[in-house]
Amino acid sequence: MKTVNVREAALELIDAVEKSGSYSNLMLNNAIEKNNITGRDAGLLTEITYGTIQRKLTLDYYLAPFLKKKPERWVHNLLRLSLYQMVYLDKVPERAVIHEAVNIAKKRGHKGIAGMVNGVLRSIQREGVPDTKAIKNEVERISVETSHPHWLVERWTKAYGIERTEAMCRHNLTAPEQTVRVNTLKIDREAAVAALSEEGFEAEIANTSKAAIRLLKGNAARSDLYKHGFISIQDESSMLVAPVVGALPGQRVLDMCSAPGGKTAHLAEQMNGEGRIDALDIHEHKLKLVAQNAERLGLRNIHVQKQDARKAGEVFEKETFDAILVDAPCSGLGVIRRKPDLKYAKTEQDLQNLQRIQLSILDAAAPLLKENGVLVYSTCTVDKEENEGTVHAFLTAHPEFEPVPLEHIAIMPEKSMIQVFPDDFGGDGFFISKFRKKEIN
Repeated sequence: MKTVNVREAALELIDAVEKSGSYSNLMLNNAIEKNNITGRDAGLLTEITYGTIQRKLTLDYYLAPFLKKKPERWVHNLLRLSLYQMVYLDKVPERAVIHEAVNIAKKRGHKGIAGMVNGVLRSIQREGVPDTKAIKNEVERISVETSHPHWLVERWTKAYGIERTEAMCRHNLTAPEQTVRVNTLKIDREAAVAALSEEGFEAEIANTSKAAIRLLKGNAARSDLYKHGFISIQDESSMLVAPVVGALPGQRVLDMCSAPGGKTAHLAEQMNGEGRIDALDIHEHKLKLVAQNAERLGLRNIHVQKQDARKAGEVFEKETFDAILVDAPCSGLGVIRRKPDLKYAKTEQDLQNLQRIQLSILDAAAPLLKENGVLVYSTCTVDKEENEGTVHAFLTAHPEFEPVPLEHIAIMPEKSMIQVFPDDFGGDGFFISKFRKKEIN
């Protein structure tokens, strides 16, 4: 079998992500499986790929004084990933990093490029990187130090203040922990933790959700417990949503944007597999994930349907559902730790376009809900306009709805909407709000 050069593989991944806009997590997983990369090599590939993408703006600030002009994309990425190792990885000798970078430059380019790469990296080795403390503007400093686009740091600062923004940006540079949700129809948390321990995993009960377990060691997807449908992999923040919906056995529930199906399955488990959940999504391939997930967990009350949520009124009668979940398409700015490339891809215009889609889905949901029925709107973003702005716009347009407290969320039970930040308890950034359709007298 051909031995894969980890740094070459990392360069190809980083270059492909920047060129095509594909998600780094998906491409990384595919590369590891395709090339059968295991053990330390898989760990190093993951570290270099994610780390370089995560710290790109910081690395560019460090490189700028040493570059006479901007190099072509692959050379720039080679310099970035090499500098990332020199600055952030203690166990990799700098001479080895430089030697490897020069070899890759010779292989992919020519002697001139190799000489430039060697010269830049050795100059940095001698002189060190520039100090970010020289940046006097707070927004610019946070942007450079935490590698978040300036417009995004500025937007968050206006919405949440400088301290909240800096804490969130710094937390976004940390690796996320894996959490799993127990399928309470099959097992309880204590038994699940014990079973995982027997399989060689380290796990502990998490306090945010009654079904949450936090993994300290190992990938739960490789466990027998996962394969046999006793657990699902889901972020802690995401686990807060289904209890807010509060769906009961025997009810009719609509999940308007269901893929990949984590919240759909959580709803079905809370309903004891009774009643019916209509799970919609606009993408056929994503709906297959919802169906496969339901099959693995043994949930028979989930019915998938390819459908644009904005046109749900064309297939369902008015006042059909007891509860509706709109886990809306959003900017995803709450999951930057998992998808580091996402923060560079989004623009302010994207956020405005998304809000229009979110409101159109909520508008479509409104007539489908029964009187006294519950509508929950959630996103995995931390943008105030996408979240609170959308809620206020919806309630203004639909006076037949009223906000109701999130009594199932212990951290803020008296609120009708909550913004979870990534640094609150280590989960994804998430927003949840709840409305009730008023009874007509």
